[in-house]
Amino acid sequence: MTLTLRLKSTVTDRFLKPWGQSNDLTKEDCKETSSVVVCFGEMLIDFVPMVGGVSLAEAPAFKKAPGGAPANVAVGISRLGSSSAFIGKVGADEFGYMLADILKQNNVETSGMRFDSNARTALAFVTLRADGEREFLFFRNPSADMLLQESELDKDLLKKARIFHYGSISLIDEPCKSAHLAAMSIAKNSGCILSYDPNLRLALWPSADAARKGIMDIWDQADVIKISEDEITFLTGGDDPYDDNVVLKKLFHPNLKLLIVTEGSQGCRYYTKAFKGRVSGVKVKPVDTTGAGDAFVSGILHCIASDQTIFQDEKRLRKALYFANVCGALTVTQRGAIPALPTKEAILQFLLEAAVI
Repeated sequence: MTLTLRLKSTVTDRFLKPWGQSNDLTKEDCKETSSVVVCFGEMLIDFVPMVGGVSLAEAPAFKKAPGGAPANVAVGISRLGSSSAFIGKVGADEFGYMLADILKQNNVETSGMRFDSNARTALAFVTLRADGEREFLFFRNPSADMLLQESELDKDLLKKARIFHYGSISLIDEPCKSAHLAAMSIAKNSGCILSYDPNLRLALWPSADAARKGIMDIWDQADVIKISEDEITFLTGGDDPYDDNVVLKKLFHPNLKLLIVTEGSQGCRYYTKAFKGRVSGVKVKPVDTTGAGDAFVSGILHCIASDQTIFQDEKRLRKALYFANVCGALTVTQRGAIPALPTKEAILQFLLEAAVI
């Protein structure tokens, strides 16, 4: 018993305490400290096969699960004890109201959420291959998330954000693209850190060239960027994603505080103006990789929101990235995105068990 308590204290001190204080605050306290992370973009319904390794046509049944990368991140941040908010549009339909309720149940601020009576909430069918990777079939012709207008933005919410997080799907179609760009401008002018996860979904873009241009057009405005190996290959036109020179010369820009390259179960690489390195991943048995990247983003933004000195302190940054790796690893052990996002307590338990082993 004494050993277990000592290990728990050590694990808590090492991984959670530097960013854990917000968990002791009430929701109102979090608002007063302006520490909210505002996530902008799409929220939708994922339909995930109940069995893996089959095509959509072969799947005997599907499990309905809330999804959409920015919304996933908002929930993930809240579950870790930080304050988060979501800005986006869903349909004024049963799915849209369900999604709003799920955000509220997870203590995500929804004052920036809008409902469209003329368009439906987006749907995505996600096939799980034998290796746990995903293939997507989207239904959004158009869906409500594509129709958010600049006039519908909650400007007060944007102005009080500490971090503004977004992807690239909201850049594909108007009027959402203009709303996205306006939201970025408001957040940036308010002193907010801009966090960008391109989250490439090539099937949603008119062409590969349009996707590459759309993603890169706002590249140099972000303070923090998270990309995958496949996205490096795509954005650089086929260059080696493991070559540091490729990353630094083609993707790292002068205003960037942190560039992260995720490598799935292998961990991640990181690049700042002062240092670069790699943090190993966490081994688990994958069931469904949906939401793993979003859980990783939740973990690192949770740490940044509480301690922005990690951009200058490599030791603290590495600790934050390991924390984010654990967030991603735990998510793949369950089906669906939002249902699988871990709490801080689950991460503590995982770290405690790993320390014992």
